[in-house]
Amino acid sequence: MARTEEFIATGRRKTSVARIRMTAGSGKIDINGRSFEDYFPTPPLQNTVLQPLQTAKAVTSYDLSINTSGGGPTGQAGAVRLAISRALLQVDPNLRSSLKSEGLLSRDPRMKERKKSGQPGARKRFQFSKR
Repeated sequence: MARTEEFIATGRRKTSVARIRMTAGSGKIDINGRSFEDYFPTPPLQNTVLQPLQTAKAVTSYDLSINTSGGGPTGQAGAVRLAISRALLQVDPNLRSSLKSEGLLSRDPRMKERKKSGQPGARKRFQFSKR
């Protein structure tokens, strides 16, 4: 049995983690066992996920099997986008300049700021009473 080449990559955003397995195929995308359109129902989230493939002009070239966990839909879409970009780099290092110019290779470092003791949130203070 001939083994097909498989590219594995990880992407993260906020508290979301996406692990991806990319093989040569017809463009089928499975996320957590569900179809791509079912998992990310809105066009902005779908565009976020497909952006690296569109930049590389490889939308129908690879089958993607993605496992995401943590966070919400936006964070997961961002994590998947980074994972796809990293996997595409493994396939063809010449794509680096085009992916980098689109900003697809940098991990978004923004995280939720922690809540501090003695106040109700990260920045908010309890109401001050003068008397």
